Amino acid sequence: MESKQEHTPCPTRLAGDRLRSVGLRPTRQRVALAGLLFAKGDRHLTAEELHEEAVSAGVPVSLATVYNTLHQFTDAGMLRVLAIESSKTYFDTNTSDHQHYFVEGDNKVMDIPTGAITIDGMPEVPEGMEIAHIDVIVRLRRKSG
Repeated sequence: MESKQEHTPCPTRLAGDRLRSVGLRPTRQRVALAGLLFAKGDRHLTAEELHEEAVSAGVPVSLATVYNTLHQFTDAGMLRVLAIESSKTYFDTNTSDHQHYFVEGDNKVMDIPTGAITIDGMPEVPEGMEIAHIDVIVRLRRKSG
């Protein structure tokens, strides 16, 4: 009798397939960065945080390359940009329509559960235009005392 082993897809192959599916050439650095980005599920991170993860994982990549790659991934629809602070841009691996909490002081971004926010009274959209996305960021801080 044959035993069937579970086949776990190779993370590198998955990253390469994901890049090809959005029309990006799977270069070594793109595959490595995509693997790091998407291996941990939905999350929010800065280019600096991804660069630090890449260096720790032994991926030889410059911070400029990380920025360029994140913007390529965003343009291809793989990531969402969250401009929460003027000095920091966060990238969200969850591209679905959802809103965010931002914890001031901790610089932590968290998803707000779907359906927790409703928006009423939207203004009339100018002719020939449509709403692409509505960003809501609820800023939190730890209670004092």
